[in-house]
Amino acid sequence: MDPPPNALKSLGLHVDGHYLNAARVFFAMPPALALRCAVFATCTSATIIDQHDFNGDILTLIEEAEKYILKNIRIGMKLDGLARLDVPEIDREAFREAIINAFCHRDYRDPDEVRIAIFHDRVEVRNPGRLMEGVTLRTLKTAKVFRRRNPLIADLLRRIHLIEAWGRGIPLIIEKAPHARFSEIASVFITEFPRPPAAGDSVTKSQPRFDATGQVTGQVSEEVKRLLGIVRKEMSRQEIQFALALRGRENFEARYLKPALEAAFIERTIPDKPNSRLQKYRLTEKGRGFAATLNPP
Repeated sequence: MDPPPNALKSLGLHVDGHYLNAARVFFAMPPALALRCAVFATCTSATIIDQHDFNGDILTLIEEAEKYILKNIRIGMKLDGLARLDVPEIDREAFREAIINAFCHRDYRDPDEVRIAIFHDRVEVRNPGRLMEGVTLRTLKTAKVFRRRNPLIADLLRRIHLIEAWGRGIPLIIEKAPHARFSEIASVFITEFPRPPAAGDSVTKSQPRFDATGQVTGQVSEEVKRLLGIVRKEMSRQEIQFALALRGRENFEARYLKPALEAAFIERTIPDKPNSRLQKYRLTEKGRGFAATLNPP
């Protein structure tokens, strides 16, 4: 259902009997905006393991892009008193700001869509449109004044408090994600967030490793540490998952159970029948030794 013309006139979106482009952007008028998201198996785009296309208005697509990133990056945890807080491996405010910037400042004359590309080592937010005249990649991080390519869209986003009037998008990204990088390739602007190495990845001394608190850690992920902290007897998959207060089986097996098995911290009680309904898991000698370092007497 199209919004009433009078309402659009009051927003400056209906002028002289014509809908402006910003009306299409905010109210999904045909042709609706598009968003393309993909996850790649490695550090290149050679192998796609997931792809999803979205259509809708600008606010819906901003939310879908954020949800897609959160679904496909590692999420740690930390405790704040008795509360459990999720900690994404990339700062949520930073990549959300990059998504908003991509839709706000893209070149709407270009038929291409905003894209989210998730690689093994980085996340990229891509939008069609080069930097505005007078701003270069060299001056982007230090520029004090920015011109707006789409002032009406920017003003509407400011009204609903998604952006500020003073162009703090890039400074906020840099503040929250200091290692973020910016580039231009073939008239596409790219904001890139490096992903911290996961447990099991090769790491150099200069590379921090992600754990649940965002601090540098060793070869064992926080998820595996949590699992080792609760396995004190033979336990089924359901019992371990319940003790960790985790709901999703796929997430539990990918981030907790499988890494612990691969690291030989735990073992199956029925190793020749891994899918047995009677299957349970117990600590190995190696697992007991490491668990003792987590909870010394």
